[in-house]
Amino acid sequence: MGKKIWVDLTHPFSAEIPRWPYFDKPVIDSKHSMAKGGVLTQYIGCTMHTGTHCDAPRHVMEREFDGRRARYTHEMAVDAYTGDAVCLDLHFMKRWELITAEHLDKACRNMGIDPDSDYLQGKVLCLCTGMHLKFDDSKEYYHYSTGTGRSAGIWFVKHGVKCVAMDMQALDHPLHTAMGNNGMTRMNLLGASGKPIIEEFIEEFGEEAYAPFEKEYYVKYYGEEAYEEFYGPLEAIGNWGTWEPCHKTMLGHGIVGVENLGGDLEKVCGKEFEFFCFPLRWYMGDGSMARCVARIDEDDINDVPERTYLYCGTGCQDREHYGFDDYEKFAADPAI
Repeated sequence: MGKKIWVDLTHPFSAEIPRWPYFDKPVIDSKHSMAKGGVLTQYIGCTMHTGTHCDAPRHVMEREFDGRRARYTHEMAVDAYTGDAVCLDLHFMKRWELITAEHLDKACRNMGIDPDSDYLQGKVLCLCTGMHLKFDDSKEYYHYSTGTGRSAGIWFVKHGVKCVAMDMQALDHPLHTAMGNNGMTRMNLLGASGKPIIEEFIEEFGEEAYAPFEKEYYVKYYGEEAYEEFYGPLEAIGNWGTWEPCHKTMLGHGIVGVENLGGDLEKVCGKEFEFFCFPLRWYMGDGSMARCVARIDEDDINDVPERTYLYCGTGCQDREHYGFDDYEKFAADPAI
């Protein structure tokens, strides 16, 4: 056993930090400066769901599955986002693919964890898909991310985890959010081709693969009864079934979430460790930016380089490593 070391799992914060497609830009101003006042005092104004942050149940729902009002940040236990953790390696997920229970079972088996056991009960579960390495103001990070949905949410509840921290733009696949055709502010954003991302997804994967993201398509392929069985419990407590169903399935059962996990996540991917994450003690808060760190035995850490953020906390890094694992390979064949 080696000594315990700390690993930062948080994206740096700045006024230029990447943010969800319709969120406001953080405003950072100085109230005092060293030259004039002899002290530096700064002001920050921004949406709390910026960068690495926590979600509380009230963020996405009015009632939880027990029928009571959804809880605010101040009503969650002080250790709701903290505890013994395991990080599942999901690098095998394809670009834009929906993470299902079957994928999570596979990731467990790859780590030697029996997915039918109670091993995850009460633990913090981290998901490492590699998306944190693409953290940037880009379609690649926001539109085309892999992500979870109702199937994964049910899996988290079944396994009794206390918190799920993901290295993706949200606790749901992009097409389960307002970026697609879900939510009060649904945008169906234009993709890289100039077509709406729903059209792009259907062209790439087919209508049946798109079905989980929209009721009309789900009923078309699986029937009304199947839809009611799968999404009905969400609608029974007043939710739009296909709109952020992983968020609501988790949070409605008291499983809190962390989005945009980053930093040196690769160092603990596929490992067990202690996870520390504390939101602000914010009365009636819907979530909070937070510092996430892992405490792990130095002998267990993955031998990968420490991550360096070169541009104001974004993931663009440099011109040779902009969302691609191998610039030389891409340059040789731009069709990749």
